[in-house]
Amino acid sequence: MRIASATVSDNIVRQIQQLGTQQSKLQAAVASGQRVTNPSDDPAAISRLINLESERRGLQQFSRNADRAMEVSQASFSGLQQLKKLSDRATEVGTLGAGTVNPDAVSAYAAEIDQLLEQAVQLGNTRFRSDFIFAGTAVDTPPFAVTRDASGRITSVAFAGNALQAGISLSESSSITPGTTPATNAGLGDFLNRLVALRDGLSAGGGAPVAAVQPDLLASEDLLVDALAEQGAIQMRIEVAQTQQRVRGENLEALVSAEADGDLASAIVALNQTQVAYQAALQSSANIMRLSLLDYLK
Repeated sequence: MRIASATVSDNIVRQIQQLGTQQSKLQAAVASGQRVTNPSDDPAAISRLINLESERRGLQQFSRNADRAMEVSQASFSGLQQLKKLSDRATEVGTLGAGTVNPDAVSAYAAEIDQLLEQAVQLGNTRFRSDFIFAGTAVDTPPFAVTRDASGRITSVAFAGNALQAGISLSESSSITPGTTPATNAGLGDFLNRLVALRDGLSAGGGAPVAAVQPDLLASEDLLVDALAEQGAIQMRIEVAQTQQRVRGENLEALVSAEADGDLASAIVALNQTQVAYQAALQSSANIMRLSLLDYLK
């Protein structure tokens, strides 16, 4: 029985094409180090890789959230720390002004507290990335609005923020509010008004009016200390979350590698074998194609 030459040629071409396709896949696997590059390579592995990649993108977002939360907390901590320094000095001046001092010294203390007040208002209206950090979620409005007299001195301060806090997700099941609490923000307004009362008491000659303000100033100092401690705890939580995210990211990388990476040594061996088979097929086809019609008739 003779086989038609067209059928033989078609079979040869098909086999060469299959070997060529296999060779190309193995070359890509050796070059990339991955065994899965197309859905057809391993549909089940591709499905798992898609899920892992989706989880990795979510983790990257949580990592960015943690960085943002840390920046907000650090900015809040810095502002509170500077306000604490002003509070320390105000308390010291109040202690001095409550005693018996000469009028010139009292007047100098009053002028100093007035400058501390201006600086404290400026710190209270601190912005971070265009947001007012002590305003709650009303980040577009200065949280501390001042009223001044005809000479330009601050006579009172009103809190213009709100009592809300913005939460930031650190994982699928946890979030954090890195800004200062509503109680802290309102307490900063009280502190500013206590500086006004201290300055006015010193301007009135010191003594009893200044002594009356001292307990309130100490209460404001305690508020600032508590707020600083709270921000320290918040930053510790964020650092723990960042560590967890980093470990989780490393685990995801390992899972992705296990699914996608190939055995390089085995791939090289298979590639060499395929290349030999491909060259042999080409040589064989060349010999077969040289057969003429007379060769078949013999």
